Amino acid sequence: FKKEGETVEKGEPVVEVLSDKVTYEVEAPASGILHKIMAEEGTDVPVAETLAIITAPDEELPEVEAITEAPIERVKERIPASPAAKRVAKEHGVDLTQVKGTGPEGRIVEEDVRRFIEETKAKRKIRQVIPLAGIRKIAAERVSLSAKTAPHSTITMEVDMTNAKKLREKLQVSYTDVLVKAVAKALTEHSIINSTLEKDKIKIFEDVNVGVAVATEAGLVVPVIHNADKKSLKEVSSALKELVEKARKGKLAKEELSGGTFTITNLGMFGVDTFTPIINPPETAILGVGRIVEKPVVVNKEIIVKPIMQLSLSFDHRVVDGAPAAQFLQKIKEIIESSESLLT
Repeated sequence: FKKEGETVEKGEPVVEVLSDKVTYEVEAPASGILHKIMAEEGTDVPVAETLAIITAPDEELPEVEAITEAPIERVKERIPASPAAKRVAKEHGVDLTQVKGTGPEGRIVEEDVRRFIEETKAKRKIRQVIPLAGIRKIAAERVSLSAKTAPHSTITMEVDMTNAKKLREKLQVSYTDVLVKAVAKALTEHSIINSTLEKDKIKIFEDVNVGVAVATEAGLVVPVIHNADKKSLKEVSSALKELVEKARKGKLAKEELSGGTFTITNLGMFGVDTFTPIINPPETAILGVGRIVEKPVVVNKEIIVKPIMQLSLSFDHRVVDGAPAAQFLQKIKEIIESSESLLT
């Protein structure tokens, strides 16, 4: 947030740090001048390494070495190639260092260059290269870990959103608010879902902390509503609204991104019906939310059109079997379909 030579105040945020779990701001430990930035933006820095040096305005320090990647020196080599090969390469803008020679002692001949040109034409052209960094890199590492370590199983269920729709309009809350409240209540009854697997032990969490996946310009983040089971629907709505706003501004505190015991991810606004969400480690399960669709259903032998939502529950099969997972999803359905349950 600051440049070398600028003044900083004690407690003022000076740098944003991304770890494998959270993104947080590091505050200045003292007031003074930002004398030296030791790590450039985007650099991987070891734990406990110095990020910057703050000094008094009149204090001088000896030169210190910044944390950078060692430069790679490129040595210009003489490339053995025939005059004809060089001419064709120049005409077509071919880098001879990329061409494999088939002539004597690996010498590049005209045929090698022409073959390289034809092979290059057949390759897919790259329009843009985007570095995998920051939140996107952390997310990639976490979903890879989840896919490798937790045997996923996914079940789906339809939910009648008639009463939830009325409640949403009456209390001015979102469908995600309703889902958070329903999930929190269901977790208190199905505590095996509110757990984590550590080595050969299943540890059931005391608190019910529901994370909600939020898409931002920097990537996906999961702010957490702590003790969601103890909050009213309106309190859940207020907390979630504040967290989403902070997430999109990149202002979430460390504690607002940690401690989750279950995650909800909603793709319904993109027209998605069902999908297979990836568990957010070290949690045991995640709920995927689809769009609401007006569908004809049979009620008392009559066809009625109702707003139906598809829910997809992915769970770690090492911890939870299919039956208890289905019972948990059934409980969420029951709570959502009964508006009274959401008000307690």
